[in-house]
Amino acid sequence: MHSIISRINNVSAFLSSCLMCLLGAIALSSFVFTADPKGDLAIASVKVYPAKLQRYPRQKQEMAFVNFNISADLTPLFNWNTKQLFLYLEAEYENTQGVLNEVVIWDRIVRRKEDAIVNVVGKNKYHFKELSRQFRGVPAANYTLKYNLMPHVGLLTYGEAATSPAPVEFHIEERVS
Repeated sequence: MHSIISRINNVSAFLSSCLMCLLGAIALSSFVFTADPKGDLAIASVKVYPAKLQRYPRQKQEMAFVNFNISADLTPLFNWNTKQLFLYLEAEYENTQGVLNEVVIWDRIVRRKEDAIVNVVGKNKYHFKELSRQFRGVPAANYTLKYNLMPHVGLLTYGEAATSPAPVEFHIEERVS
């Protein structure tokens, strides 16, 4: 007959094959659940102030400060395969050389469906600097609230929850008040 080791090998091979089939079905079923989250994004103001670089204090740098209102209902994105949701506000603008820049200025990780209704009135979390060190001559920027859906099993999904209704100009201040 068969030894105990060969029986354990057969059972473990069968169970691992069943587990792989189950995980494949879970990953494929994520494509069936499509969600369209709704949200509103309002940019209150974008002000640019002169600043000094910490590393090079003699060099001048302009920094932008964005005040925004976000209200979004992201609960349709949560199902039984959702691990977490990475939510971020992105500014997209073209600099004076014609290069398209996409800058993340705020983010949040949403781990539970109860926290998926987002109402934020705030300002940028990260430094918003231009590589040319000044925002003069830079056209208006478009702002978009984007998300990255991270499932337990399957592929990452990216999408947009809200966009600003119109591009917002950079308002340049001469000095900090």
